[in-house]
Amino acid sequence: MRQLLILRHGKSSWDDPKLEDFDRPLAPRGLKTAPLMGRELSRRGWLPKLALVSPALRTRDTWRLVAQELPKHVPAEFADELYEAAPAAILARVRQAKASSLIVIGHNPGLQNFVLRLAGAGSDADVFKKVEAKFPTAALARFAVKDDWANLDFGGARLTHCVRPKDLG
Repeated sequence: MRQLLILRHGKSSWDDPKLEDFDRPLAPRGLKTAPLMGRELSRRGWLPKLALVSPALRTRDTWRLVAQELPKHVPAEFADELYEAAPAAILARVRQAKASSLIVIGHNPGLQNFVLRLAGAGSDADVFKKVEAKFPTAALARFAVKDDWANLDFGGARLTHCVRPKDLG
């Protein structure tokens, strides 16, 4: 069984209106929630073997803070095609992966739509509704996947969990 983790970047700052979207840093709340989510990954034993990360500053910083909380080094690939990606682009990038456990860090609305489209038979209905209602910054969705990544398609994974920073107290 393969594991696919989908993590939306932490809350970003809009303090500098001159910055391009790609260059926006994390806001104080994002600096707090990213390590919180990393600790939760560790606590639950949901440890990725590879991170696929949008190259935007806020996603790279989110990954850096998450990775610092993991018990061992996880290699990261910064994939241009994940910046503000649509669900089909996210799926195409996941299909190329070789590791058995992945974390994808990117942006909404693409990530939320990807999670909703990927959820198939056996998905937890309450978790699906939670994601459908809102997939806030630093939210994490977890899938169990039977097939190889190359054969993954929409509706082909079992959505098992959605963890939001506010769920962790």
